[in-house]
Amino acid sequence: MAVARFFSPMNLLVSALAISSLCSASPFGLEERQAYALVGDGFEAATSTLGSYYNYWRKLPNGTFDLTRSDRSPVTTPKVLPMMAHRSSIKIEPNRTGLVIIDMQNFFLHPDLSPKAVNGRAAVQPTVNMINGFRKHGMKVLWVNWGLTEYDLLTIPPAFKSGFSGGSDLANETFGSDMGTIKDNGTTIEVGRLLMRGSWNAEPYGVLGTMKNEGLAAGTDMLFNKNRLSGLWGPQTPLGLWLQENEMSTLFFGGVNADQCVWSTFVDAYFKGYDVIYVDDISQTTSPSYAQEMCRYNAAGYGFIGNSSAILKALG
Repeated sequence: MAVARFFSPMNLLVSALAISSLCSASPFGLEERQAYALVGDGFEAATSTLGSYYNYWRKLPNGTFDLTRSDRSPVTTPKVLPMMAHRSSIKIEPNRTGLVIIDMQNFFLHPDLSPKAVNGRAAVQPTVNMINGFRKHGMKVLWVNWGLTEYDLLTIPPAFKSGFSGGSDLANETFGSDMGTIKDNGTTIEVGRLLMRGSWNAEPYGVLGTMKNEGLAAGTDMLFNKNRLSGLWGPQTPLGLWLQENEMSTLFFGGVNADQCVWSTFVDAYFKGYDVIYVDDISQTTSPSYAQEMCRYNAAGYGFIGNSSAILKALG
């Protein structure tokens, strides 16, 4: 009969001692192991790094946070970028960096579907600039959009369905409901079912749709559908799997709404160990101003906060 094994403080102690023994026998010298705060080496000796050998930041003498992890992973042409809060600059490796654009879709931005999204529409051009800047330096552009399937409609909780029902709390006015038609420059457009994959309302807004299609064709961009506010919720999502398989570590975030889908994905990325950079001027919302301020305040503590113009100027 198989015997079940349970974790206990004693088991954890034995494991720690075993890891300590392995560390002492590792090919790294004591000084190097202390610098990375490996278990059993006394992490109090680590004066310039945060984390472990496999996932760490290094704080450089000038105050820049080096996110390249260059001692364990090859670098190409690292870039130093200015940030806005107390962590005032970062050093990134382009090959492990991506721009995550969340929900810049017709449903959230088109004037006929979301007339209050003035700030979101104003963020389109800075987002276009960021896309071009990232592509220029070989950094991936990752489109993360609502794109529901019939199966998703069966699994979405009632709270989410209520939030997307326009206040009616009616099943035929939330996800998957037929949104009818609108007139756009004299053309009748079939809006499609609300945020269903392949529908017009779920496509990126305006020029962003064209850029997304061009990027997918060129291989510079990737598209990931999501079925919750966060594109990284739960054990695994399409976005999470791709990031893992491609060894990405540093993520810049923008999109709408800043305090909802952008923030949810940003926080889940933070929980999962990615470097998170909130790009303030391309992250917008229809919520009151204090919601945007909350994002800025917490982003500075969880990771970094930047401005697209300053970032692009430094990228060159």
